[in-house]
Amino acid sequence: MAELYIHIPFCVRKCLYCDFCSFPADRDMQENYVRALCEELVFSGEERCSASLSSVFIGGGTPSSLPAEHIITVMKCVREHFDVSDDAEITIECNPGTVDADKLHAYAEAGINRISFGLQSADDVELKTLGRIHTYDDFLNSYRLAAEAGFSNINVDLMSGIPGQSLSSWESTLRKTCSLDPVPAHISAYSLIVEEETPFGEMMKDGRLDVPDEDLDREMYHMTSRILSEYGYSRYEISNYALDGHECRHNVGYWTGVPYYGAGLDASSYYGDARYANTDDIISYIKDPVVGHFQIEKLGMQDLMSEFMILGLRMIKGVSAGEFSKRFSRDLFDVYASQIEKHVKEGLLVTEDGNVFLSERGLDLANHVMQSFI
Repeated sequence: MAELYIHIPFCVRKCLYCDFCSFPADRDMQENYVRALCEELVFSGEERCSASLSSVFIGGGTPSSLPAEHIITVMKCVREHFDVSDDAEITIECNPGTVDADKLHAYAEAGINRISFGLQSADDVELKTLGRIHTYDDFLNSYRLAAEAGFSNINVDLMSGIPGQSLSSWESTLRKTCSLDPVPAHISAYSLIVEEETPFGEMMKDGRLDVPDEDLDREMYHMTSRILSEYGYSRYEISNYALDGHECRHNVGYWTGVPYYGAGLDASSYYGDARYANTDDIISYIKDPVVGHFQIEKLGMQDLMSEFMILGLRMIKGVSAGEFSKRFSRDLFDVYASQIEKHVKEGLLVTEDGNVFLSERGLDLANHVMQSFI
């Protein structure tokens, strides 16, 4: 079993907080990129990945900013050169305002069965602050069109900690999202992280960014879990909530060590005890998407165990000692005895039925706990 991530770096306009590999591009560059991407997919499917794909995730950037025929071409290439499971979860990220009925029907016909909308906020002022290109009404229209096209597995991305955001506006965004018809199967709720090399980062340095303070940010964080549970969502990862049976298979795979193959600009892969990183230079990538375009980092046993712990602790159910032993032929409670004992005494970790997981208080201090396993 393996997963495939496909990166589409193009967007209509880069948001003020975004540090992902994304940028606007003309039609010629988009066409050349898709051609190179398919060349890499052919190579990966035939030479690198022999496992069956349980999930495919088309992310960005804004994949839905491409003409639909490019997405159809990419999906055709994937199906021809990879072994895609019959029940594979196939997701495409879409920004409101960049899809129409024809695009969404084309996605469905191409076998895409999950849509992820980047709403971020139901408040138009907050959306403008973030540099988003859409309004809340644009989102409602795109969401309606997706449902009419037959998509029932829809995720909505939300963001707290937005400059100028209040507790009441965050609550309004949460409740409006949970009251959509049909209701989203999945909600991702992240807190804004201001990265240095972004317009927000520059504004932060100059004291021009009015972000909520730490106490307000924590209130928003706790409100998220409380309100989403009211509407029947279960929290299965630090920032992700789902209706029963709709956890994002692709992301769960990342957090539990499933091998994944990344295709496209700046995409990462993890398989065979090594990490691979594609170039972020689009000219180089288009010129040669297969040979010599990625960096390789070999991982030792300690690296693999550490990563398994750090990623696994993102899951609410935590890390299984049995799975740890199966993968590494080591006893979890021997390898990390001091860290586990320390954090259990602090009330940050819990051990139960062979699992190690973050307590409620530990979820608030997750970074502190995870750092001890590096």
